[in-house]
Amino acid sequence: MIFLTIGTQEPFDRLFQALEQIAQRINLDIVAQNSPNSAFTSNLMEMNSFMAPEEFERSFDLADLVIAHAGMGTIISGLVKGKPLIVFPRHKSLGEHRSDHQQATAKYFGEIGYINVANSVDELEELIKRFISGELLGISKPIGNYASDSLIKALKNEILSK
Repeated sequence: MIFLTIGTQEPFDRLFQALEQIAQRINLDIVAQNSPNSAFTSNLMEMNSFMAPEEFERSFDLADLVIAHAGMGTIISGLVKGKPLIVFPRHKSLGEHRSDHQQATAKYFGEIGYINVANSVDELEELIKRFISGELLGISKPIGNYASDSLIKALKNEILSK
């Protein structure tokens, strides 16, 4: 099952439309967390305009693949749970966010190999096909629930040096 989540910055219809186009060509089992502020509907995805925290966690945990915006909360959750993750960053120029920080976040985490990044429908479809074929299985590198001692020390030194 694919879990599609857009976080709390709502709506994100461009991502839903992209996945809808792909689902018309590939048979996918998709559970989606959408926004009550979205007009998007689908017969190809299980749409949920609201998910209680327990239901959201259950869907996230049961997912074989998570597709999401490039929000830090979603990325961290995917990494902690060791979920293969494809992110589709929001764009300020399209009115999807206040800045382009999601593009920078996606680029950085993609370059270090923690996530897969799709910037178009074609890239998203290619990554989904690679997941289905087994190429992306376990691509996310699990991280712990807590920062390492070296990270805490580096942050402490940086803060105290100011």
